[in-house]
Amino acid sequence: MTTPEATVRLARISDQPLDPAEVEAAVSGPHYGAVVVFTGKVRDHDGGQAVSTLEYSAHPQAERFMRTVCAELATTYGLPVAAVHRVGALTIGDLAIVVAVASAHRAEAFAVCAELVDRIKREVPIWKRQLFADGLSEWVNACG
Repeated sequence: MTTPEATVRLARISDQPLDPAEVEAAVSGPHYGAVVVFTGKVRDHDGGQAVSTLEYSAHPQAERFMRTVCAELATTYGLPVAAVHRVGALTIGDLAIVVAVASAHRAEAFAVCAELVDRIKREVPIWKRQLFADGLSEWVNACG
């Protein structure tokens, strides 16, 4: 069921540090007893290798893709959604993505939030270059 509140409240690609409070506030409202916020942080390892930094790059139309994914889920589930992904050089502990979904009850908010993160990873043209402590690097999602 789509309601006027079920909209894309925020869909942005940013080269600035992300603020989870901004993303949460974008979907919060008096109709919602549950707000699920997911934060994806840069970790210090991947595939058994020590990671030193990440570099995210985005297609010039990535924000349009982000908005489309958010709009499809907002319409399908009748819930407000918000998502922001960072680009540029990030260090260990930096936030790479913040996603929020609000609903009357927690189960639906958790499920839609997880689906939103998965779809962003699959469908939004953002690529990650991992720089390892040994000096090597690798691209992730460079072809998909």
